[in-house]
Amino acid sequence: MSFSSDVKNELAKQIASSRHCQLAELSAIVLSSGLVRCSESGIFTVFLQSDATAQTRKFFTILKKAFNIEASVLEKMPQEHYGGKVYVPVLCGADEISSVLKSLHLIKDDGYIRTADDGVSHRIVRQSCCKRAFLRDTFLCVGSVSDPSKSYHLEFVCTSEKFADDLKEMIESFDIEARIVMRKKYYVVYIKESTAIVDLLNVMEAPISLMNMENERIVKEMRNSINRRVNCETANITKTVNAASRQTTDILYLRDHYGFENLPKGLEDMARVRLQYPDATLLELGKYLDPPVGKSGVNHRLRKLSELADKIRG
Repeated sequence: MSFSSDVKNELAKQIASSRHCQLAELSAIVLSSGLVRCSESGIFTVFLQSDATAQTRKFFTILKKAFNIEASVLEKMPQEHYGGKVYVPVLCGADEISSVLKSLHLIKDDGYIRTADDGVSHRIVRQSCCKRAFLRDTFLCVGSVSDPSKSYHLEFVCTSEKFADDLKEMIESFDIEARIVMRKKYYVVYIKESTAIVDLLNVMEAPISLMNMENERIVKEMRNSINRRVNCETANITKTVNAASRQTTDILYLRDHYGFENLPKGLEDMARVRLQYPDATLLELGKYLDPPVGKSGVNHRLRKLSELADKIRG
């Protein structure tokens, strides 16, 4: 099972305790994965996507808690095909269903039906807790998140620009940066920073997924840190070996074309010690000299030897 599925399974079990947050959750499910239709006789029908099993089950659970209405898929009624998706009827009625939809701010007094194209009613998400509930169930319907062991990416795929803008505004109300990009015919609200994704999981109240992601992030960062350190040490070793090889070549050239006896005493000692200990570090070379010399002194003498070798070559 993917990390995204684990997050959704956790969110599907998370139901708000207060009624106003439950209304926000129901509104999010209908706007994100449902349809509302009204017949000429004033009969309202609510449809949910046929493949949205977890969302439908949660919709029924919250509906029972908030309105004491028992609901199920109405198998005897025809399905609705819209936007390449199949929707099944789950609620049907006149006054009672109209009252429910008005409570969810999905229809107005004049009978106008709100869709995702109209965005989110600010009356349904006035409080911070309601925004949390709305984001939670919207993610359940149209969200996904990548496996944190591979990459960091969380997104909401929206069919409406206005709905995407409202989601972005809700996310940013929790000081989390989000962006919108157009992908084919969809508006995608996305987050790519690992810390921002963790913060949003906290906002949506998914503590187990949050902990799993944090653990994975710590392991990943430790692995990257170790790799950086190993690469740095390898680079330093390579640099040291190359420098020692170059110094040895210069000293051998001086021995054969100039003679150690013509070098100043300090440079002669340095040349002989370097040839005797070709793999030693500058600090170690300094200890082999008599009297001992510091690292900077060793470096200065070796540089002088190389400059002299270059001068003779020239």
